Amino acid sequence: MKKARKPSPTESPLLIEIDPEPIPETLTAMGGVPLVVQTFRSLGLPASVRQHVRIKERERGYDEATMVESFVVLNAVGGECFDDFQRLREDPGLSGMIGHGIPSPEAARKFLYQFHEEEKIEEAQRRRRGEEIAYIPEETEALAGLGLVNRALVEELGRRCPDQRIATVDQDATIIESRKQEALRTYEGERGYQPMLAVWAEMDVVLADEFRDGNVPAMMDPLTVAKKAFAALPETVTTYYYRGDSACHESDLIHWLRDENRVEGPKGRIGFAISARMSEALHKAIEKVPEEAWESYGKSHPVEIRECAEVSFVPGEKSEHKDTQPLRYMAIRIGQRQESLFADGSKVKHFAVVTNMGEWKGGRLIEWHREKAGTIEGVHDVLKNELAAGVMPSKYFGTNAAWLRLAVIAHNVMTGLKRLALPAELLTARPKRLRFLIFNTPGRLVHHARRLVLRLATTAARLAEWLEALRLLPLRV
Repeated sequence: MKKARKPSPTESPLLIEIDPEPIPETLTAMGGVPLVVQTFRSLGLPASVRQHVRIKERERGYDEATMVESFVVLNAVGGECFDDFQRLREDPGLSGMIGHGIPSPEAARKFLYQFHEEEKIEEAQRRRRGEEIAYIPEETEALAGLGLVNRALVEELGRRCPDQRIATVDQDATIIESRKQEALRTYEGERGYQPMLAVWAEMDVVLADEFRDGNVPAMMDPLTVAKKAFAALPETVTTYYYRGDSACHESDLIHWLRDENRVEGPKGRIGFAISARMSEALHKAIEKVPEEAWESYGKSHPVEIRECAEVSFVPGEKSEHKDTQPLRYMAIRIGQRQESLFADGSKVKHFAVVTNMGEWKGGRLIEWHREKAGTIEGVHDVLKNELAAGVMPSKYFGTNAAWLRLAVIAHNVMTGLKRLALPAELLTARPKRLRFLIFNTPGRLVHHARRLVLRLATTAARLAEWLEALRLLPLRV
């Protein structure tokens, strides 16, 4: 006789009933958020916002620092639009934990609207020459002030991590898709925006960001972002490097990087490696490299054969001065192990890296240059897919630029939390991981002996880590 099947618990109805009345106690679903807020305040950002961001016209309502801190909290817990502020307002314990109310969606929207000035757009359009279409508006005073807040954040983080004396600046643009009618088409055809960022690779912090329309080429004026990035580095840094893709293979930027007496930047050497744009002349020079000059580099790949070689090449354009040493070009050749063809019908693909670093072997240089895929591209991914920068909230350029910069500040605040206060195993944790382990921890607020006490639903060991984190994040006086 066949034995009766034991029913699965998943086939049974829930064993609970939901009380239609809200719980009378003050509870929160975000018991770990105070660690983010403590980091924000410990890094001195309230005073920095008060100094640099002045947009309030009336005394009533939330001050600028409270608004900026609220946007950082929104990013930290996973919000991605103005309406998500309402969810934060519905958490009865959140405002009690952080000491202030959460702005309404409408108040947050009005705050960011003040970062936009239509005159800046019109001025940029008038500056276009000839048949130019793309333009980059000058930042409003409020938006530039928000940039100074981020710069102060990086400076304070560097002061607290003085042993980090090497800074590699990785620069790249990214596409943020948008269906808004005001969004312009990118080189890939979709509507959106194409901001450019520069990241301090060793510290995982964004040094500079520049919001751009989707039709702005990535190679349009990368020098401005590079200058802002190096200017944001703290004085504790003594050794400088720079990495970029082919959009950064631009003469003004390369001249600036090579000039050890450069204006608006650190004096001395900046070692750089930049993906070279593949001109016809460069491609011919690579094809002339003798077969015995090619050598394998990096770890063995199961499908591809990866080789590199020095290539003798001096570009005909004005990216080289007569009074400077010629730059070094490293050629890269990618082939298939089974001698199959690439999609375009070619047997091999050629790339190149241009550098002023002649002391490194070719393989080491190329591997080091490729590491930017894990830094700047990783930050792009976090900002767009785990913070709020992937969804632009407005038709106004300045409002969207401020939205992106606030996401950048939130990213850097969380980096500060990890570096200064959390256990070492969380140093590489992304925001989603931090939410799972820390931010979304249930808690109850109780009044005890004239104090407001937060009791968290977690283990004693984890509580000990959080208490230590708060100790390591003293408020600046």
